[in-house]
Amino acid sequence: METVLEGLLTTVAVDGETTRPARLVEAMRYAALGGGKRLRPVLVMETAALFGRTDDGVCIAAAALEFIHCYSLVHDDLPAMDDDDMRRGRPTVHKAFDEATAILAGDSLLTFAFDAIAHDSVHVDPLVRLRLSRELARAAGMGGMAGGQMLDLESEGRERSEQDIRTLQAMKTGALLRYACRAGAILADASEQDIDRLTRFGEIIGLAFQLADDLLDVEATPEMTGKATGKDAEAGKATLVGLLGVEATRTEISRLLAEAQEILSPFGEKAETLSAIAAFIAHRDH
Repeated sequence: METVLEGLLTTVAVDGETTRPARLVEAMRYAALGGGKRLRPVLVMETAALFGRTDDGVCIAAAALEFIHCYSLVHDDLPAMDDDDMRRGRPTVHKAFDEATAILAGDSLLTFAFDAIAHDSVHVDPLVRLRLSRELARAAGMGGMAGGQMLDLESEGRERSEQDIRTLQAMKTGALLRYACRAGAILADASEQDIDRLTRFGEIIGLAFQLADDLLDVEATPEMTGKATGKDAEAGKATLVGLLGVEATRTEISRLLAEAQEILSPFGEKAETLSAIAAFIAHRDH
C-alpha cells in the first residue's frame, strides 16, 4: 500500500493536468504517507482476496479509499473543526504547512480518489468502476462520512439518544469501513449475497472501531495514540462511552466481535486475516 500511494502522489503531471504544484504535492504526501494503520485499504485488499482477486488494480482501488480517509483527517484537524495540533505523533498538516495549504491538500486528496477509482486496472468493466465511484461518493459525502461529521458537531454539548449516537457514528466512522469491505467483494465479482454478507461485516467492525476509539479517548495517553486524548468529554461530544459507561461499552465491543466472526465463519480459513483484523479493531490500543 505504501508503494502504491508513493507512486501515485508524484509531481509528474498526467494527461489533462497542467502542472502539480510542488508544495501542494508535498502537503498531500505529508498527509497520506505519514504513518497510519492503513486499515481501510487493507480491508479492501483482504476482502477482494477472500474471493480470489489480488492484483494491482485492487491496490489502486484501495488507495482511492485511503485518499478519502487522509483528506478527512486533514480537514478534521483544522481549527474550525477539531482543532488538533498533533496527528500520528507529529504536527498536523495545517501546523506543518498552513491552513490554506491544508485545505487545498484535503481537497486534492478527495478529488484524486475519484481519479484513482476510475483507473482502467481497477476493473475491466467500466460499469463496475462506475458503481464503486458512486458508492464511494455516497460513503464519503452528505449521507455518509461528511454528514456524520456534521451530526457530530451538532451533538456537542447536547443530549443525544443511543440511536442518535449510533446513527452519527455509523456515518462518521462506519461508512468508509462499510465501503471498504463492500468494495473488495465488488472488485472480485462476488455474488450479491456475499457482497451483502461482507457489507454487514463492515458495518459491525465500523461500530466496533468507533467504540474502541471512544474508549481510547477516555483511557489512553497522547503518547499511546499519537494525538490529544480526552477531547470528546472536553467538547461535550455525544459518545456511547459517555452514555453507557466503560464496562457496558466493552461488553458491546465483545458482542460485535463475536457477530463479525460468525459472519465470516462460512469462509473458513480463507477469512483468517479478516477475522484477525476484526479482533485488532476491537482490542486496539492506538
